Amino acid sequence: MENKQVNEQTYREKVYEIVRAIPPCKVMTYGQIAEILGEGYTARTVGFVMHAADTQTVPWQRVINSQGACSTGKMTMPVNLQQKMLEDEGIEFNEKGRCDLKVYGWAPEGFEEKKDDDEQPSLFE
Repeated sequence: MENKQVNEQTYREKVYEIVRAIPPCKVMTYGQIAEILGEGYTARTVGFVMHAADTQTVPWQRVINSQGACSTGKMTMPVNLQQKMLEDEGIEFNEKGRCDLKVYGWAPEGFEEKKDDDEQPSLFE
């Protein structure tokens, strides 16, 4: 049981290490972080880890979904806290609540995101 807790803590810390490196006024997606970390990580598991982040030491607001939008809109109090925090950093969102990932997206040096030609379009565009 103790070994499982150590592995879970290491798993979480790997996510937090990347998130702590995201500069102000920049964002990463859950999927990007999962891709960097490799096997065993998915966008969903990164989201789960971020839900438990220490808000004082991990800039959780800088992790958003692949559409450039905040996934926490209705989950946090006050509502839309994440978007407000990012706007306070200088990130602009359009009327659909999305930021331009080409402008505000960030990745660690040397990371090149896989391009998927069969990428699904958003259902909300």
